[in-house]
Amino acid sequence: MSVLPEEIPVAFSTFMALGAYHLYKKKVIVQSPSAVETLGAASVICTDKTGTLTENEMELSAIYDFSSDKIFDYTKVPFSFNNVLEYAMWASEIAPFDAMEKAIHEVYSKVTDEDKRMKYNFIHEYPLGGTPPIMTHVFSDNKADHIIACKGSVEGIVIQSKLSTEQKKQIEEINSSFASKGFRVLAVARSDSDINNLPKSQLEFEFEFLGLIAFYDPPKKNTEEILNRFYKAGIKVKMITGDYAETALAIADQINLKNNGIVLKGKEVIEMNEQELKEKVNDVNIYARMFPDAKLKVIEALKSNGEVVAMTGDGVNDGPALKSAHIGIAMGMRGSEIAKRAAALILMDDDLSRMVDAVAHGRRIYENLKKAIRYIISIHIPIISIVTIPLLLFWKFTDFFTPVHVIFLELIMGPTCSIVFENEPIEKDSMLKGPRKMSTSFFSFHELSLSILQGLMIALASLGLGYFYMTNGNSQTEVRTIIYVTLIFSNLFLTLVNRSFYHSIFTTIRYRNPMIPVILGISLIVLFLSVYFPPFQNIFEFEALKIKDLILCLGAAFTGVIWVEFYKMVKRKKAE
Repeated sequence: MSVLPEEIPVAFSTFMALGAYHLYKKKVIVQSPSAVETLGAASVICTDKTGTLTENEMELSAIYDFSSDKIFDYTKVPFSFNNVLEYAMWASEIAPFDAMEKAIHEVYSKVTDEDKRMKYNFIHEYPLGGTPPIMTHVFSDNKADHIIACKGSVEGIVIQSKLSTEQKKQIEEINSSFASKGFRVLAVARSDSDINNLPKSQLEFEFEFLGLIAFYDPPKKNTEEILNRFYKAGIKVKMITGDYAETALAIADQINLKNNGIVLKGKEVIEMNEQELKEKVNDVNIYARMFPDAKLKVIEALKSNGEVVAMTGDGVNDGPALKSAHIGIAMGMRGSEIAKRAAALILMDDDLSRMVDAVAHGRRIYENLKKAIRYIISIHIPIISIVTIPLLLFWKFTDFFTPVHVIFLELIMGPTCSIVFENEPIEKDSMLKGPRKMSTSFFSFHELSLSILQGLMIALASLGLGYFYMTNGNSQTEVRTIIYVTLIFSNLFLTLVNRSFYHSIFTTIRYRNPMIPVILGISLIVLFLSVYFPPFQNIFEFEALKIKDLILCLGAAFTGVIWVEFYKMVKRKKAE
């Protein structure tokens, strides 16, 4: 019983469960318990743009009418009606949920002289598809009149429209002009195909190009602050979006996302070999015109470079990349069910700032779990030593601790490691340091060497004082009590000292942890009851100690533990 550190699996389970609970209170749902601890090691955040870095409040900003070669500025009132707006409305969902389609319907309602929506029946839909994607709707009225309207990516519609090289160049220039302002741009087209002989795929249509419709999605007010907090924590941020490169760059500049002006497009990502992409992803922070396979390839390249990748996503197509990332993060409000099922975390209110809190919480959990494990190792070594060393060295007395003593000590140590250390706040400089390496192990010699030394020093203090009393003619009961009291006092000092392996006890004593006084107080009450309350004395075979004996026990325990503070002081000096 003294050898088995059974508190370690208990501590792991407790920390992960309570970590998930604390994150839930911060509006982050944890679907994979291992993600709680992995969060602290996240080194790259791959985030989409729309709705994550921006408000997802699409404001209709401009329309380019191809037939008249005019740009209508929709940031000014009154709005004006035109053919491009009408066909963009027909190509949108009847009951829209997408922010852009809502904006199209809203503006159409304001500017149209005759609302035709109730006069036409929706007869066929070609859902969003293709690379780049487009979508097409077919309507018909009672007089055999019909409408075939399409909207989507500019490249996708231009490819299927009858346009000269010069016209294509003209459209591209207008598109780039809109995108460079941070606008999200859609192309609009129509077709005169026979609705009685519709093709199986919308990619078989030949369209008449009508124009471009541009939306502005402003960055969220706290986005720049969130990015700065990630950067201070040593976490790289990469934007992965389906928008145009110019749009992505414009938004990146507005939110001060670190970038070198280089943008990788989805097509380029797919064409690169693995080694080339592994080198590129280190430097490139903006990815545009991305599609599912390209996103997945970027995530895999980052992982191959040893990065711990967190990725946000909300669409059906984000599922594979969310599953592949170390930490997949779905949006709770606008995320699809597939994205939510594939993700390890769900942001209930779609606020990226929750991820900063989650990373901080992940680091806190890792730090505190390390403290708990080190404490468990440190306190088990003296128990093992007290049980075995007197026997091996043929001391006069060898039976100091019986199973009842070991069980009792376990009852004191269990709450200490699980309750006290779990409630420890994050260390003050934790979010100013880079993420830890995933290869770091709790159980490496480097991690545990200090804990082993702590345990040996506590064993030396307890057994040394016990040996002194034994050689001075004290009874086995008195020596047992001395060793026990010294061990309990050492446990109290160890709890205080191990609250940080860098900052001094004078710093950590100011950390707010309401469980510290509770657990230490209970431990002291239990100590004095077991030594001075006759019924407990009889159970444990203890003897009441004099004040001077208690002081000696306290001094030995203090000496056996407090030396770590000098080690921490040297460590701080080296770091300066």
